[in-house]
Amino acid sequence: MSAAPRFAARQQENFLTSQSDSSSPSASRRQRDAAFPHRKFRLAALGIALLLCAGCQKAHDANTLATVNGKPILRADVETLYQNNLGQSHQTPSKVQSDIMRLNILRQLIDEEIVMQRAAKQNLVATDEEVSDRLNEIKAPFTQEEFQRRLDSQHLTLDDLKREIRRNRTEEKLFNKEITSRINITDADITSYYNEHKADFNLIEPNYHLAQIIVTTQPMPPQQVGNLQNSKAMNEADAKRKIEMLHNRLESGDDFGALAMNFSENPNTAGNGGDMGFVSESQLRSDPDVYAAVSKLKPNQITDVLPVYANPNSKQAIGYAIYKLIDFEVAGQRQLGDPRVQQAIRQQLRQSREELLKNAFLEMLRDQARVENYYAEEVFRNGAQN
Repeated sequence: MSAAPRFAARQQENFLTSQSDSSSPSASRRQRDAAFPHRKFRLAALGIALLLCAGCQKAHDANTLATVNGKPILRADVETLYQNNLGQSHQTPSKVQSDIMRLNILRQLIDEEIVMQRAAKQNLVATDEEVSDRLNEIKAPFTQEEFQRRLDSQHLTLDDLKREIRRNRTEEKLFNKEITSRINITDADITSYYNEHKADFNLIEPNYHLAQIIVTTQPMPPQQVGNLQNSKAMNEADAKRKIEMLHNRLESGDDFGALAMNFSENPNTAGNGGDMGFVSESQLRSDPDVYAAVSKLKPNQITDVLPVYANPNSKQAIGYAIYKLIDFEVAGQRQLGDPRVQQAIRQQLRQSREELLKNAFLEMLRDQARVENYYAEEVFRNGAQN
């Protein structure tokens, strides 16, 4: 973001000194005034101008909270994101907390607008066709009514969603050109990283890369489920029917990740195709039934339907699960020649370099932009109030 203009005043004044008897301050002042007859008038005019400007505020529409190179950021857009951040919370934030949240949201919108303007200069703004294609992908799993309910739950209109899609796609295109294209991970980079972090690739126990599909017996609002179909079993019998249906589809060859995204009731993993990442053997052993079932699998095989308990000591099932073994890693030192090691290092290096370049790139864009943050000025002027 552009900083406030910095003005550096450099003034060199040469005064002719004299050894005359007139050495008092008043005499010196009369000598300077005589040497620079217009100086006192310029200083007086400057003082008046500063006094006038000190009491004035920039004129702007009340609905405009900031501008980026003259383009307004509207109060309504900030309020929409503010309400989304509050979510279903029943706690009302204090005035200070609300101001902090709105300032952070506004900073986010300012940064996004700076990026969009840069992309527009390079003709990288997402096309209507790209926006339409992505919108159709998002809408595909839902009926029109379900899709509208999702929009309403996020306080979004269809036009809001289209703008969000366009922004995301535009940022992706800009960052691909300005950042991703500059990154080159060499074999030497991978070897160097491995040698410096060799201990990180020494597994002290076996690891299981797992995915899951979860169905619970606990009723909850569909919008809290987290799967693409808003599918939720509402009782014990419903949960059993649903998990058996999913297991039958898996046995028939349906894709595990697709079924998890559409039907799994664990919001933490459903969106990622049920992927749980790597689970250590000691963690897995905390549930003897799951460990016994998973330890028999080969990669890409699935378990039978297993009960899910609220805690290890509980005998009351709160749902059902199916697990898939994606990969298995034995304990011991993983070598540089292992393709999985190279892939992990390459991904780590790429992510860290992308983050570095992206942060530097955004700082450059902020420095080049002309930003007026009226809301920040208002908050500062009014002072902190609880």
